[in-house]
Amino acid sequence: MTARNLFVSLKASPFPYAAIAIAHYTQKAEVNYDELGPALTLTLGGVSVTTEEDAVRVLAKTGGLGEDKVKDTAYFSLARSLATATAVPQIIASLDSLDDHLAYRTFLVGHDTTAADWIVWGVLKGSLRLLGLLKNNQHQHLLRWFNHLESLESTQAALAGLAEAKASKARLNQKTASSFALGLQNAKEGEVVTRFPPEPSGYLHIGHTKAAILNKYFAKMYNGKMIVRFDDTNPSKERSEFEETILEDLNLLNIKGDQVTHTSDYFDQIYELAITIIKIGKAYADDTEQAQMREERGQGIASKRRDATVEENLSRFEEMTKGTEGGVRWCLRAKMSVDNPNKAMRDPVIYRCNLEPHHRTGSKWKVYPTYDFACPIVDSLEGVTHALRTIEYRDRNPQYHWMIEALGLRPVSIWDFSRLNFIYTLLSKRKLRWFVDQGLVSGWDDPRFPTVRGIRRRGMTVEALTQFMLSQGPSQAIVSLEWDSIWALNKKIIDPIAPRFWSVLKTKSVPVTIQGGPTEAEIKTLPRHKKNPDIGEKKTVYTSNILIDQEDALSFEDNEEITLMDWGNAIVRSKTTDSSGAVTALTMELNLDGDFRKTKKITWLSRHTTAHPLVNATLIDYDYLITKKKLEENDDVKDFVTPVTEFREDAFTDANVRDLEQGDIIQFERRGYYIFDGVVENNAGLDGSAQKTWEFIRIPDGRAAGLASKAGGGAVDGPEQSAKTKEQAAGAIPLASTPAEVDRYYGVTPADTKMYKVDMVVGADDPNVENATKMYKIEGVYNV
Repeated sequence: MTARNLFVSLKASPFPYAAIAIAHYTQKAEVNYDELGPALTLTLGGVSVTTEEDAVRVLAKTGGLGEDKVKDTAYFSLARSLATATAVPQIIASLDSLDDHLAYRTFLVGHDTTAADWIVWGVLKGSLRLLGLLKNNQHQHLLRWFNHLESLESTQAALAGLAEAKASKARLNQKTASSFALGLQNAKEGEVVTRFPPEPSGYLHIGHTKAAILNKYFAKMYNGKMIVRFDDTNPSKERSEFEETILEDLNLLNIKGDQVTHTSDYFDQIYELAITIIKIGKAYADDTEQAQMREERGQGIASKRRDATVEENLSRFEEMTKGTEGGVRWCLRAKMSVDNPNKAMRDPVIYRCNLEPHHRTGSKWKVYPTYDFACPIVDSLEGVTHALRTIEYRDRNPQYHWMIEALGLRPVSIWDFSRLNFIYTLLSKRKLRWFVDQGLVSGWDDPRFPTVRGIRRRGMTVEALTQFMLSQGPSQAIVSLEWDSIWALNKKIIDPIAPRFWSVLKTKSVPVTIQGGPTEAEIKTLPRHKKNPDIGEKKTVYTSNILIDQEDALSFEDNEEITLMDWGNAIVRSKTTDSSGAVTALTMELNLDGDFRKTKKITWLSRHTTAHPLVNATLIDYDYLITKKKLEENDDVKDFVTPVTEFREDAFTDANVRDLEQGDIIQFERRGYYIFDGVVENNAGLDGSAQKTWEFIRIPDGRAAGLASKAGGGAVDGPEQSAKTKEQAAGAIPLASTPAEVDRYYGVTPADTKMYKVDMVVGADDPNVENATKMYKIEGVYNV
């Protein structure tokens, strides 16, 4: 290690953006990305530090940056507070204070960039939530300061270096994925058998997706087969309808098992093996109370029933089998060890009573094997060669092998892989069901859910899921992943094939008169995707009366030359605004010979006519369901529910979308990628007329702003704004309303700049806010 190096791990969380940015800014240390090393290590001038705060201070001092110890300390403290804050009101208060502080200042401390600027900038840059709140345009001074630091040449160089390091890692992971064979010991061509054993008690989620994809991947790689086996050993939780939904979920992943089986198919064999293991003295019946049994296992204390005779154990197991009043008090335990350091080996339960009817075997059985007993037995009986399991089962691997050896069965190899976790994501069936039961989501296929049908409905492709799971390699590290990587990968897959269309927001549409435009409507045939002619063609209508977005209209200067996409240049000749400053009308003059290389590129739509109607559409976006990155065991999910998680905007789109089929993925140019969710019929407008509305769900593209929590926007609007948003979503505003009419309907006035006096950088009190949740009814998952 040299004397001027900053080593950073790509897996560091939170990522030390401040450290790499100030290293480039001061040019006092070379940044290196070390995947196997610690999160951060800076060695400079004989000094070695391992925290980001210390690294920023050392680099600032070495680089000669200005210093104010008292103020710097305050901002470093603020950065720590922002990095760990979860309550939206607290975050908003901090951002408000920073925004007010920067209203009359260029930098946080003094007249030039200091360590304080970089440490706060780094925290904002590294948090999707903070970045999302910042880019809600509620903190213009703070955003100006943030953008200035990010636009510096040194910062851009730092971010480019990070991007290249991530790209190199991705390429390496792809190579790793292609050599997965190294992870399957004793694998033989044509003989590999894997199995995917879900419990039929719920829907598959993204965690199950990894296991399903890996099992299918290995089976295909070795020209073997994959068994889909339903682990139906608990009649209290399982239902036959869940078997159907799981098969549907697998179908959504383009996965089909070579064979579908049930653990219940082997109940007779498993029962006989239970008798065998009792007779050879390696199992005993126990009636110890559950709490006491747990305590004894934890302390390494033998059960009082452990030394019962074989005859006694067989007799008690027979009572269990009959489900008698005395028998239901007992369970069967494997006689492994009392005090093994691995507590999974301390006489686990292998059979227990359950008097509820089984969904496949009815009332035939009153006793059922546990997963730990049944799984190795059925794996061996079905010819499974490699059992793929997440590393949470690693402590139970010796138990798995013990069962097979004790019963003299054919051995099975175990292959461990890491469990998949994502931030702000619940994978617990119990907690997900709570959202369903409370009506906070539309069902198990809700796009906010991490279920297979939920993420597929939101636009995740099978290709992206497969590539992402394989790119993880044979990693066994337990990490909570960001969603940005998988959505960015998904974007790369859909971008070359997503047809391009245009849309204009209804309540923010601006009518434009085109001087020199066609006197009658003209229709031209254009490619749906300029770079991929195989995607097909679309019809574009050209008239002298068009609509554009309010945001574009506000950006035009008088006599500015702009480019109407797929048409040509036009010069803004006049602009009409209302008292709020919103543009109500524009006049443009065509200049088709103009140079389009330096102009703004604008999407547009010809205004609605009977001959050439526009399509009513709703554009839907979502937020995370919870406000905390990772819920702890004792956290109550009700305390971390995001107040508003659905956002709907009415829009006009061109008529080409009428040809779409449910589930088609498109791009509304300059707006984003969307998946067509279906048509809502009989959606009455203000005049009582019936209409159809095409609904589109926004597909995240992996960018930080798109994945940042939107909770702040809903939280700070207050009850009045929430109510108005509800009315707008319900179609209570005329579809043809001008922006001025909409503002008058709402009573909206131009926003004032916040420049009030503050006593503290971090606010002491939470703002008093109230939120409304916007929910709607959705039909089931797409037909497969």
